[in-house]
Amino acid sequence: MENLNKKTVAILATNGFEESELKSPKEALEKAGAQVHIVSEKSGKIKSWTDGNWGSDFKVDKTLDDVSQKDYNALMLPGGVINPDTLRQNPKAVAFVKSFFENHKLVGAICHGPWLLAEADVLKDRKMTSYGSIKTDMINAGAKWVDEEVVVDEGLVTSRSPKDLPAFNAKLVEEVYEGKHEDQVA
Repeated sequence: MENLNKKTVAILATNGFEESELKSPKEALEKAGAQVHIVSEKSGKIKSWTDGNWGSDFKVDKTLDDVSQKDYNALMLPGGVINPDTLRQNPKAVAFVKSFFENHKLVGAICHGPWLLAEADVLKDRKMTSYGSIKTDMINAGAKWVDEEVVVDEGLVTSRSPKDLPAFNAKLVEEVYEGKHEDQVA
């Protein structure tokens, strides 16, 4: 079991995130000892999407106005269709994502979450995967897209869908633990 004590991870999400793609990685990271914050556009709660309907509410810990990449060792982006499509239209969310890459920090993204990576223009020549329906978007953003359960490329961890969560979570925890791709958190 990895020990992620003193490691902090931001999960960037808004209404319409795929519930399992936030809940499962968050639980895996916390079980390994990390402190995890749900970061969103506004304070309060955000509503998940599950099985084709609105799901549970999740408490927002911090807003984009309250945080910087300096506060975190890593960033995780859950999917769902509504969530990343909304966030990629928010310049603060896109800048927050981009700042993790500029500072060589770990980023994990699953399913439709990589839409934010395309918007942040950080995929050029990176090997990655995503939900199949956004494959062309990833290729057009410069990625080397592959159809694999989990892909790691220099601090970027990506997976395709909720069925890949066990492999995604294990690799995310491992990469946060190793911390090879991060500057020190101030």
